[in-house]
Amino acid sequence: PMHTVEHLLNQTMQRMFGCKRSAKTHIERKKSKINWDIDVAPTPEQIQGIEDAINDLIAQNLPVNYQFVNIEDVPKGASMEKLPSDASETIRIVKIGEYDICPCIGAHVKSTAEIGTFKITSTSYNDGEFRIVYKVFPAENSEVLTKE
Repeated sequence: PMHTVEHLLNQTMQRMFGCKRSAKTHIERKKSKINWDIDVAPTPEQIQGIEDAINDLIAQNLPVNYQFVNIEDVPKGASMEKLPSDASETIRIVKIGEYDICPCIGAHVKSTAEIGTFKITSTSYNDGEFRIVYKVFPAENSEVLTKE
């Protein structure tokens, strides 16, 4: 669930603030933190808007799918910014409904409804870097897609 939320957060931040995907990411089971490079600190209302947007996406029960593609056949809209220079010719693309698509090797739930409830526990803004620390309170019946 935490890793799937990372995808939702990245796309939400891109849409709300016009930034790139996260600058730094630390995903763990109990709490995670993600940093983005943005010009201005978000307001408390914008931070609440981020949390509300993520919980809305979770409630939409968006399917989470993946496919393996040749690096030259990456679907339109998939950000290749974080792809390592030594990536293989075949990469795994993760797609969350029509909301987000990007290369990823992580484990994901099969549907956003399996995530549970998203909660921002703290934020900070220093020298153009905005950090969100968050927790996920899992849904009762979540299944995680393997990294196959």
